[in-house]
Amino acid sequence: MSGISPGKYWARPISPIRTNHRYCWPMLKRIGLHSAATVARCETGNRPVRYHIVMARVAVLRGGPSSEHDISLLSGANILEILSASDHQPIDVFIDKNGQWHVRGIPVSPERALAGADVAFNILHGQYGEDGSVQRVLDRIGIPYTGAGAYAAALSLNKPLTKEVLEKHGVKMPRHKILKVSPHLKEEAAEAFRSFAPPVIVKPASAGSSVGMTLAKTFQEFWNGIKSAFEHSPQVMVEEYIKGREATAGVVEGLRGEKLYAMLPIEIVPPPKTTFFDREVKYNGETLERVPGHFTKEETAELQRLAQLAHDALGQGG
Repeated sequence: MSGISPGKYWARPISPIRTNHRYCWPMLKRIGLHSAATVARCETGNRPVRYHIVMARVAVLRGGPSSEHDISLLSGANILEILSASDHQPIDVFIDKNGQWHVRGIPVSPERALAGADVAFNILHGQYGEDGSVQRVLDRIGIPYTGAGAYAAALSLNKPLTKEVLEKHGVKMPRHKILKVSPHLKEEAAEAFRSFAPPVIVKPASAGSSVGMTLAKTFQEFWNGIKSAFEHSPQVMVEEYIKGREATAGVVEGLRGEKLYAMLPIEIVPPPKTTFFDREVKYNGETLERVPGHFTKEETAELQRLAQLAHDALGQGG
């Protein structure tokens, strides 16, 4: 994670400590967003003193010009609600489909939108939000932000490059082919379809949230899926379908004394009779998320290892 991690926000003592007829202001101590208070000891005495976190102004970036605009709005609304109930002050920064930034309904520059903010919570999805574009804007302004840096974000949204990097680090990947717009696209698509045993996954090469994704059993479904995927990306990835269980494991740097702390894997269980985990299933509210997932000890350890490996290989650290 970049920008926010345990140790990013200053705390200050509520009052000085009086020891040996002297008042002592303990050294400022850094604490994380997850903590509302901590206890430290004065340098010249043993009496504990309570600290409270200095309220952070958090600019929540949501919306954006990608096809995942509406999903980002919903995600951002959830973050704003959580922050409003915390010790922090949220700033709702709306970015429209043309890329214009707004605060309180007023069009503003990114610099103006972030004026006075301590940190940016990037909840933009897809192009602009996850491809390194907004990260470069935030880097230029000099404000810390959540998520990967510009280079890692651009790399991670590009599925072919991501797979190439992970394969070099020993991570097993499903076979794939890349299709680009060309005068011979249909012939190339037919050749690609013949090279896989159906069903076949078709998806944009650079997009998230399962937008434009198809599981094709026939060539007509395959061709329709290609046309749909091209609406979201200039390249289309055709990939072999591997039936299995869905899991996700987050990684946080520096948590609990570990360089890369892997969270317990979450198991994603789509509703019965679901063909595959597509965009509709992902957001219709019917999918079960088991926290932690029902994995064996060995499966959990392997998922955590792969999460740490991917985090490091893709340069996700900030």
